[in-house]
Amino acid sequence: MSVLDRSSLEDSPLADLHALASELGIDGYRRLRKADLIDAILARQGGENGAGTVEDAAADAEAAERPRRGRRGRRGGRARRDADEGEGEAEAEAEAEGPVAKVADTEPAERVAEGVVELLGNGSGFLRVSPPDPSDDDVYISAAQVRRCELVSGDRVGGPVRPPRRSERYPSLIRVDTINGKAADEVAEGIHFDDLPAAFPTQRFALNSDDPTLKAIEWLTPLGRGSRAVIAGGPRAGKSEALRRIAAALAAQDGVDVTVVLAGVRPEEIGDWKEHGPGEPAVALSFAASHDAQSQAVERAVETAKRIASRGGDAVLVLDTLDGLHPHAARKILAAARDIVDGGSLTIIATASKPVGGETTVIALDAALTSTGRFPALDLGASGTLRPELLVGEAGADAIAQARAQALGVS
Repeated sequence: MSVLDRSSLEDSPLADLHALASELGIDGYRRLRKADLIDAILARQGGENGAGTVEDAAADAEAAERPRRGRRGRRGGRARRDADEGEGEAEAEAEAEGPVAKVADTEPAERVAEGVVELLGNGSGFLRVSPPDPSDDDVYISAAQVRRCELVSGDRVGGPVRPPRRSERYPSLIRVDTINGKAADEVAEGIHFDDLPAAFPTQRFALNSDDPTLKAIEWLTPLGRGSRAVIAGGPRAGKSEALRRIAAALAAQDGVDVTVVLAGVRPEEIGDWKEHGPGEPAVALSFAASHDAQSQAVERAVETAKRIASRGGDAVLVLDTLDGLHPHAARKILAAARDIVDGGSLTIIATASKPVGGETTVIALDAALTSTGRFPALDLGASGTLRPELLVGEAGADAIAQARAQALGVS
């Protein structure tokens, strides 16, 4: 499937088409019907000077609108209406005839840029031509292009660039031609992430911590690449602190891309994460944000992590918390975690007041133990990992079963 072929454009929402038309410098695109707009985009993308076609379509749209405007504008009197229509005809003629020559005379030759993608929190990004430092030569990449080409931070991308317009500071990428040395349409033809085969995690994360709770988590509720884990417990059970320490331990490991997402937390916890966490959170929303705002922000972060995993990387997303999301949204986000067969992995470790279902690992914390300073504060009876023998071996799995039986008073 071509990155910008007709079928993909027809499947795109009108807002994305408007954004693309703006990047391409198509005038009058907001007055075009969707089919005409797609024709204009294809004409411009195909290397043709589509200005004449676009302007003609814009003039047609203007002419179609004019009778309706005339009927609504009776109060202004015949003279005003005639003057307005005369001006409208002159403008339509100027749009239909003038811009073709104007564009041909003034439009500069297409410049090609190549650099490294750096994504922003709103879904758009920049092409850093001298990474990692920003410069005035960097190129803006729209959110629509990021989604269409499934770009992630660190991708090396190339494509033609248009100069900045009057109100813009940076040039804009017209289209993505190459991604990491491959043709963009070739990269786009990959299997959809949700259709990639998944397996139970087999590579254990070594937390290497002296913290007693983290030691208990590492050996009694082990986490692996591709785990779908929830740290559960009531208020003041220590969920956020445990998650922060796990995130710090994972961020210190080579080859692991850790993303911190805060949604629905206390404002004070955002400050704690920024000061003591492993890095700046990609998303930081307090509980004052709406359910929809939280879900959309988290889903954007998950989409980025999916792209890393689908290209063979090991992504870890730590999320505090699932409690502010709709139950369906929480399950959908958690379901993205997987160990891809013969590929990368996406690990999601989230906090919640209780498990949401579908986890491969549940880490239940005991608020009573935490409040009295008795650590590890792990409720072993309510905790567990599916198929632990894949992570710690048969002997390790037997040791976990014995520890749980002892905690539950079962002989």
